[in-house]
Amino acid sequence: MRPLIWEDEGLQVLDQRRLPAELIYETCCTAEAVADAISAMRVRGAPAIGIAAAYGVVLAARQRLAQTPTGWREAMEADLERLARSRPTAVNLFWALDRMRAVLREDTPDPAGRLLREAIAIHEADIAANRRMGELGAEYLRDAQGILTHCNTGSLATGGYGTALGVIRSACRQRAKAIFATETRPWSQGARLTVWELNQDRIPATLIADSAAALLMRSGRVQWVIVGADRIAANGDTANKIGTYALAVAARHHGVRFMVVAPMSTVDWHTGQGGDIAIEERDSRELLAEPFLAADSVIGAWNPVFDVTPAELIDVIVTERGVVERPDRDAMRRLLT
Repeated sequence: MRPLIWEDEGLQVLDQRRLPAELIYETCCTAEAVADAISAMRVRGAPAIGIAAAYGVVLAARQRLAQTPTGWREAMEADLERLARSRPTAVNLFWALDRMRAVLREDTPDPAGRLLREAIAIHEADIAANRRMGELGAEYLRDAQGILTHCNTGSLATGGYGTALGVIRSACRQRAKAIFATETRPWSQGARLTVWELNQDRIPATLIADSAAALLMRSGRVQWVIVGADRIAANGDTANKIGTYALAVAARHHGVRFMVVAPMSTVDWHTGQGGDIAIEERDSRELLAEPFLAADSVIGAWNPVFDVTPAELIDVIVTERGVVERPDRDAMRRLLT
């Protein structure tokens, strides 16, 4: 399943809010439409967000070249800024925009075509990276009988195949595993998306409430927790879907190992530690229901989308460049050598 498909008329975006009930693609013909799809979580998952943003730059170039042939680069700045504001925590977004900005500085007779080739290269490289991470991570799971995953980190969150879910796919091809997935409130990405993806691949899995995870670990039925990441700081601290930090604390207490799987584009070398990562907070209405939405209600809601797991609670970080065991600043830097 591909969440993003490029066609001549624009970017086909799978509306993930409608899954699993409906499989509907919408066509984004402008950068504004792509940014809106990211903000509204029709596109989600850090790698997929970066890929979508790259295609959004292509659409912006097409539009601006047609409108202002002599000043199109300057006119595109508003489009790039709008894309950058769409999801501030996902560092892949800024990584992809930086790559596209580098292409914009080139002197080429066909700038829109050159930008499209770069966006496609970003997309294809992500799929290749996912498969490589799947192989590397699966090696750690040979003796594991049970695996717990959080949120959705599969094809829907990436260019294809998946990060943490890609590792699970690869591990299950080698040997049958007991797979558990959290619901992942409040958007229920685990209940709506992860188990749907696993079912498409005919990989048996068990869905659990988020609050059942610690009891599951205590039962001894899982040996690994595997998650993705939206941003990894230079010291290995990792921002991911809200609830990840609690899983890491519970895993350490119960002797369950903890794996983060993410491409190198998710590592933010300019952010020294997790405390420097800005945590996105979304509208309280995503949590509140009637009667608390009434005008005279005194009930509010705190709705952070991510939390940060300290590196000392992470056993392994898997990237396409290699695996970091017991991550810290020095271990992370070895990925660059």
